[in-house]
Amino acid sequence: MEKKEVKKWQDEEALRRYRIIAPLLDPDMDEGKRQQLREEAAEKNGISKRTLYRYEKSYREEGFGGLRPASRTKKRQQRLPENFEEIMEQAMQLKREVPKRSVRQIIKVLELEGFAKPGVLKPSTMQRHLYDAGFGRKQMKRYAEKRAVSSRRFCRPHRMELLQGDIKYGPEIRTRDGEVVKTYLSSLIDDHSRYIVQSEFYDNQRQEIVEDTFHKAVLKAGKFDCVYLDNGVQYTAGHLGRACAKLGIRIVHAKPGACQSKGKIEKFHQKVDQFTAEIRVAHVHSVEELNRRWKFFLEQEYQKEAHAGIREYYESYGASVPSRGITPEQEWMRDERGLVFLDVSVVAEAFLHRETRRIDEAGCFSLGGNRYEASAALANLKAEIAYDPMDMEIVTVCCRGAAPLAAHRMEIGAFASKVPPVPLGMTGNIPETSRLLDALEKKYKEDHGQMAVALSFGDYGKGEGSRV
Repeated sequence: MEKKEVKKWQDEEALRRYRIIAPLLDPDMDEGKRQQLREEAAEKNGISKRTLYRYEKSYREEGFGGLRPASRTKKRQQRLPENFEEIMEQAMQLKREVPKRSVRQIIKVLELEGFAKPGVLKPSTMQRHLYDAGFGRKQMKRYAEKRAVSSRRFCRPHRMELLQGDIKYGPEIRTRDGEVVKTYLSSLIDDHSRYIVQSEFYDNQRQEIVEDTFHKAVLKAGKFDCVYLDNGVQYTAGHLGRACAKLGIRIVHAKPGACQSKGKIEKFHQKVDQFTAEIRVAHVHSVEELNRRWKFFLEQEYQKEAHAGIREYYESYGASVPSRGITPEQEWMRDERGLVFLDVSVVAEAFLHRETRRIDEAGCFSLGGNRYEASAALANLKAEIAYDPMDMEIVTVCCRGAAPLAAHRMEIGAFASKVPPVPLGMTGNIPETSRLLDALEKKYKEDHGQMAVALSFGDYGKGEGSRV
């Protein structure tokens, strides 16, 4: 096995191990709860608790790199029998008949009845698949316990301890040349303050928009401890999990059907619907203009508006709340927990994609539907290409024995005749404005123009003698 293939496998195995232990890494978790989750993870993945302890210890001491296996030979995955689907149906039936049947007893029955040849079915494999199907030994007990727990309101005590992420369909926009573009809003909301850490519209719903959302959130507000996501393909992709693991961010996925667990961001989406209604009046013609309008709306209409959820949280503890309420921005700013910013280069490195390409005889290669010029000196060599999927103009080429170099995207047909734009007079004479969005933009500019002379949040209400 080549060195790069070994490294790729080690990274994949490290990511798999991280996903297993991620729920166990919460420092504030009760030890009894942690032990329960450890037993659950061991049963689900067919490994021992001792192995889990080893994974946890390695991660806490060495980070993501400590989870990479030392072996240089990739373990061959067990090939499942062709009739494995039928085998699982019989295994689940055997479990229904006698819930206390062990995995080894189930395998023995399946072998005796001729569904599987002796020695083909491994206990760990059968155990894992039974767990995934909902037939784990302790699953029903835990389910009953969880159902008995009240669904009362809950939020983390401090900002950046937990974020919630989601993607929502945005408004369709019509460009000036008549093209209809579907948009998608990717957002991250702080669980404690309801403050929107990052939110932006995109013209696609690929996994790269989620990575971009996370990347900008970390640069803007610093590192967060954990993020709560659904099971969409954009959130389960390997690149996102690998980036978060490298930055020490835990990912927790919602259970299927647990809609109430995403209540905070779903509540925020009601504001998005209000914006969508206004934007139809404004008739924007580009995603850039859409995001410009969204920025003003978000800052003035959501972040600065009293939030009922924050009031309910404090009143549940018997605390008094001002009659005008508390806004997400106020709750975010007055939180005593400091923000932890990471080095920009470290964050950028974590979100880079890497792929292997062979440089052709002309010193060029293809990536993501684009053509790049590297160097004729690298002709016929394999190279690792590092790139930002949101900015493919320049990528980095790494070859063994050569210094990394920047490769620029080649313009194909740059001098070909282009279709002229539709004359402005042919686009109609419909008013293209929303009075609400215009007013919010004006207020945003006024507020930010006064920031230089405004009192800081910490100085508000203090006398001159108490100012630090």
